[in-house]
Amino acid sequence: MANGFDFKRLRRQIVIYVVVQIFLVALLVFMALNFQGQFQAKGTPRIFINSIVATLVIQLMIFYPLNKFAAREAEQEIAACKINLSPDEMKEQRRKRLYGDFIKAAIFIFFLTFIARSPAATFVMSTTFFTFILTILTYFQCFNFAAKRGIRAKG
Repeated sequence: MANGFDFKRLRRQIVIYVVVQIFLVALLVFMALNFQGQFQAKGTPRIFINSIVATLVIQLMIFYPLNKFAAREAEQEIAACKINLSPDEMKEQRRKRLYGDFIKAAIFIFFLTFIARSPAATFVMSTTFFTFILTILTYFQCFNFAAKRGIRAKG
């Protein structure tokens, strides 16, 4: 390659992330209908609207750090696509990837624990679930955007 990059793996990762996003949107719609039905059956439909509003506020608060994290992860993936990386560069890439994976795993475990420990069909449960799914969707969207922009810049 003339430009010194092989983006085949990164392009596949972007496609995988798009498929996962479609699944997550379907899950989000299904669970929203489920929570809405449960709150309606309890006679408290206002809780559903309040959880949606709270989720949007939380998403606005975490968007900037999440966008920065996803952009940094995309830059790392683009740097890993460089042809003929030296052993030191590969070691540094592994260290950075491990750090990013640790952060993602910690967030995932936090949300799963919080969702598992909260009572069923409550404001806290629905807000946490919606925030969890939207956080993952936001990460994937930001990563894909930054990766595509980086591929265009390098390619």
